[in-house]
Amino acid sequence: MTRVYNFSAGPACLPEWVLKKAADEMLDARQSGMSVMEMSHRSQEFQEILDTCKARLRRLMNIPENYEILFCQGGGTMQFSMVPLNLLKHSADIINTGQWTKKAIMEHKKLGEVHVIASSAEDNFTYIPKIKPEDLSQDSDYLYICENNTIYGTKYKELPPHPGKLLVADMSSCILSEPCDVSQYDLIFAGAQKNMGPAGVTIVIVKKDLIGNAKENIPSLLDYKTYADNDSMYNTPPCYSIYMVGLVLEWLEEQIGGLEEMEKLTHKRAKMLYDYIDSSKLYSNPVAKEDRSYTNIPFVTGSEELDKKFVKEAKEHGLVNLKGHRSVGGMRASLYNAMPVEGVEALIEFMKNFEKENLAHV
Repeated sequence: MTRVYNFSAGPACLPEWVLKKAADEMLDARQSGMSVMEMSHRSQEFQEILDTCKARLRRLMNIPENYEILFCQGGGTMQFSMVPLNLLKHSADIINTGQWTKKAIMEHKKLGEVHVIASSAEDNFTYIPKIKPEDLSQDSDYLYICENNTIYGTKYKELPPHPGKLLVADMSSCILSEPCDVSQYDLIFAGAQKNMGPAGVTIVIVKKDLIGNAKENIPSLLDYKTYADNDSMYNTPPCYSIYMVGLVLEWLEEQIGGLEEMEKLTHKRAKMLYDYIDSSKLYSNPVAKEDRSYTNIPFVTGSEELDKKFVKEAKEHGLVNLKGHRSVGGMRASLYNAMPVEGVEALIEFMKNFEKENLAHV
């Protein structure tokens, strides 16, 4: 069997160390005589898995004690509704930077008033709009952002000003790729399937004093208090996904050496690919340089036919899931934590050869 280099935006590649450990424990996890997939979520064995996962995440991200860590289902998309159901009293300010904020805006509007205070839609979301404190609405409860935009390849390098407002951030595609000052946020959420583990669980990191303020009569599983009061086990949680997140956190902590070391790898991989794209005569990246994502890098040749040929031939060379999102076109390389430097080197080598063979056709 030959492993490919998987550049998927999600579900994304997982560290081989994690996959091998999960394989070793598939039939007998933690000397329990069973797989985690068979374990009761009420058992001591699973409670230890959950507790260890939470403790590792708190250490890695240096999460203050006044923040709760919740394990939710429904993906990041469910949080587009859970956030306003739990935090929205008057209105919400949202900065529109792409597909995921557009969906969040749509869900927010079903539940209350929304102010889209800035947007980069007119330029196909190729930059991060900069706001000033006076752009915030007087009656808004919080400012909502998507910190890294998976589809369009942009990232906030500095948080927007939000004096007197809560800050809510969707960090699904950048969480754990670099150190994060959690105290600057009031709520962070992230679907696991991009940078933390397999699909099935969404992590919510929220200030404890914001829990218990949900709208009346909302379903129990949409109330953060339900998760906080029941250690995320009001009903059967996504046990195996939580277990896998725990292994990824173990890998980050013990094999990589923490988020400071992960940041070095994150920036190294991105710089390698951007430097080549910028020096190339065939490829280009449409994103404003100061707003470029470290984890999701779109690029195009300028020819739709050539882009299709690139994706097809790249797959034949073991470089898979490079097709860009339909709203952007071209190609997209997602360089999440589990992508080895060797994968980026292999992609660049293929890009160089493809350029030599096809530049004359552009």
